[in-house]
Amino acid sequence: MKHRGRESSFGRLGFTGAGVVMLVLLVPREASAMHLSEGILPAKWALLWLAIAIPFVLLGIRKLKEKSDQFPAFKPHLGMMGAAVFLISAMPIPVPVAGSCSHPAGTGIAAIIIGPFMTVVITSIALLIQALFMAHGGLTTWGADVVSMGVVGSFAGYGVFLAMRKLKFPLLMAAFAAGLVGDWATYAATSMELASALRGTAQFGDVFTALVLAFAPTQVPLGILEGFMSVGAVSFLLRRRPDILSSWGVMKNLPGFASKEARA
Repeated sequence: MKHRGRESSFGRLGFTGAGVVMLVLLVPREASAMHLSEGILPAKWALLWLAIAIPFVLLGIRKLKEKSDQFPAFKPHLGMMGAAVFLISAMPIPVPVAGSCSHPAGTGIAAIIIGPFMTVVITSIALLIQALFMAHGGLTTWGADVVSMGVVGSFAGYGVFLAMRKLKFPLLMAAFAAGLVGDWATYAATSMELASALRGTAQFGDVFTALVLAFAPTQVPLGILEGFMSVGAVSFLLRRRPDILSSWGVMKNLPGFASKEARA
């Protein structure tokens, strides 16, 4: 009973935080290029990140086919997660000195529900649509954006989530950490990509630090708010559709989930 009360408190906090996020993000603001802007990376760096991104996308597509054969209802739910990532990541806050934008990512949330590899797939599609039809990000920087947001964001968030669950942290606390770490890891990777390509004769560490500090005023609070969004999403599924969290194999083998939390 005490355990359920604690989870319920985290859930209410998550819904409150998610509501705050939506109010913040619905405030009108000037549109601008998000992610890494078109043409900002030299060709050799753009090709390098593309070469790193493609294997993750292809492996994610293979896992998607396997999961869809196993669970026929998986594709519609995957589509909903893809729409969520698209909408969440299409809300930019310009960071002029960094040549990019701050924005929520949504990949930490998605990774703990559908898994990190398939999160890479839906992220790559969202980024492509945004580049083609919304002038957000770019085609030349698509690979770099997939690596930072899809690969690094997803696996960082999911890795923290798994570690915390195996250490017996409450489910919703682990979900909060996944959203927060996935967001912050995305921007650490973005800063690394920019610093590597554009540092010129400057020290990598100096340029990287400057970029991280440029993102910090917007990305630190956004990461915290994304943690609350993650709590809200998992809490909703835990109460309404625990089968989604368990049957897809993302959480079913984690300590205490099947026996206690799926029946909460």
